[in-house]
Amino acid sequence: MRRLDGRDGGGQPLRTALALSLVTGEPFEMTNVRGNRSTPGLKAQHVACVSVAAAVSNADVDGGEVGSSTLRFSPGDVRADPVEAAVGTAGSATLVCETLLPAAVALDDPLSLSVTGGTDVRWSPPADYLRYVKRPLCSAFGVDFGVSVPRRGFYPAGGGTLSLRIEPAEPTPLALDRRADPDELRVYSVESDSLADAAVADRQVEGVRDTLAEAGVDLPVHAAVSSVESDSPGSVVVVVARGGDGGESVVAGFDAYGERGTPAETVGARAGASFLDWLRGDAPVDRHMADQLLVWVALAGGRLRIPAVTDHVRTNLDVIRAFGYDVTLRAAGDGAGAVVESDGGR
Repeated sequence: MRRLDGRDGGGQPLRTALALSLVTGEPFEMTNVRGNRSTPGLKAQHVACVSVAAAVSNADVDGGEVGSSTLRFSPGDVRADPVEAAVGTAGSATLVCETLLPAAVALDDPLSLSVTGGTDVRWSPPADYLRYVKRPLCSAFGVDFGVSVPRRGFYPAGGGTLSLRIEPAEPTPLALDRRADPDELRVYSVESDSLADAAVADRQVEGVRDTLAEAGVDLPVHAAVSSVESDSPGSVVVVVARGGDGGESVVAGFDAYGERGTPAETVGARAGASFLDWLRGDAPVDRHMADQLLVWVALAGGRLRIPAVTDHVRTNLDVIRAFGYDVTLRAAGDGAGAVVESDGGR
């Protein structure tokens, strides 16, 4: 049994441990789960991650309840039976989906997952980030999945639904160590229908455009604006950088959530500013995707240049190495950030 300390890194080490346990079939024990957080132990969204991982592997679980600081997880064989999970209120549905994605390498048949909760909530990837950033990036190295969002869920009520269909995969090594310049931006701006009269979604797009114009960045911006039914009022904007010349693809994403008292233009400007920060660097992926792709470097091998070595990167690598994967981290050498490498073996 793998022995892990979950004191640092929030919920990411737990999600990575669950994913690798499914792939390897090896059990683990994690103590001090989220120990450095103000409310340590498992929260509802982490319990949902444990529940779906257990459901697809018929796992034995000890300590999988809200508030638990020690989790023991012993999986069986991964199976493709449909899975449903309810996070409750506005716990992140996208992070539950992230937990199961690496199981693609252990599947013989497609796996369907439906999660109710928060589809677009702070401190987690928005649903459109999963659809328009993560999905095409994964497809490039042989991991295919479909995403649909039947209903949006914002803070605090949640009530959204996110559906995922994961195809069996034999991923190829990642080759994400160079970045071409993007050719275009696509902006996905969503508002709850209760905010439509205030044109929140349109104004978020204006905030993105104005931020780019002020910085002198002249790129085509294609916007998709939508008003949706939801149990709570809310909004989100996702900026996706796409393109790249010379056959090098670019897919990176930057998001911001609406909040009471913050003008919609400011929300859009925040997403635009995140894009500009990334554009000044050399990494082909954004900093949030860097965290998410580390497990794929371990499983498939290859090279990934990341914009910064954050605490999340370090703690995630600690878990990956604890499962026996040989992953190296070194300075990029020609600028900020670092390069993560692996031959895909243990």
